[in-house]
Amino acid sequence: MPPRTLRAHQRADLHVIDLTTGTTRLVHSSSELLFEAPNWTPDGRWLVVNGDGLLFRIPVEGGEPEEIPLGDIPPINNDHVISPDGSTVYVSADDGHLHAVPFATGVPRRVSNDAEPGFRHFLHGISPDGATLAYIGLFEAPDGSVTTDVYTVPTAGGADVRLTDDPFAYDGSEFGPDGQWIYVNSERASTEPGHAQLFRMSVDGATFEQLTHDERVNWFPHISPDGRRIAYVSFESGTLGHPEDRDVIVRLIEADGSIRDVAHLFGGQGTMNVPSWAPDSTAFAFVSYPIES
Repeated sequence: MPPRTLRAHQRADLHVIDLTTGTTRLVHSSSELLFEAPNWTPDGRWLVVNGDGLLFRIPVEGGEPEEIPLGDIPPINNDHVISPDGSTVYVSADDGHLHAVPFATGVPRRVSNDAEPGFRHFLHGISPDGATLAYIGLFEAPDGSVTTDVYTVPTAGGADVRLTDDPFAYDGSEFGPDGQWIYVNSERASTEPGHAQLFRMSVDGATFEQLTHDERVNWFPHISPDGRRIAYVSFESGTLGHPEDRDVIVRLIEADGSIRDVAHLFGGQGTMNVPSWAPDSTAFAFVSYPIES
């Protein structure tokens, strides 16, 4: 699938919201490159985004994107995470696999294992100790039916562990800061598609807890490093999947369980697919895609 591109008169705007002051700051805007899915580096200096099948970093205070070398791996998508020590970026590529790329060398190493035809890996989380990746395994059967389940795999390479095996759809599998839970969005609370809610599951897949209970379609839970808040993207009721170019709300689950809106924007896919919190938990990043009339 070719990388997304901007529509006529459309921009990609990278924002940071400061939860201490309540202010939102525009970090970078482009009418040429459709970039997506900001990560925040552990040293607090950079935001990492993908665009046009490549990876870029942008200074948190603003500036021009700098391409991050990825060696000879195929074009990447918007599923990428950074190791807790800041040394390595892990990416999902168009070959359906997960790759590790040290920032210092740019020499990639494939992490994921060979699987049956029709199986693809989509990366969303890394454990606090940097030893394990959480990903969504998507399998498209010969009859065209699609199933998604939550898996883990060691960052050093090794056997996959399948954590779910049921008919429900899953996405956005991300470790919590205590390493004991994986946060996901899923259709497991509904009997028909278009009602995704947020859940957390124990790392062995044995226990599920539902976190949101509303009529909107909620995707990509991102847990603050201090474990106190969860940021996510909320679509209107009945939305199938996580499409681009929609009116969405970026919402926050507070420590007391209350939910509040922090941004209404035109976006969706690409807005906040991966962990995007500042390391001190005071801010997070997201992307909007406004179209000028």
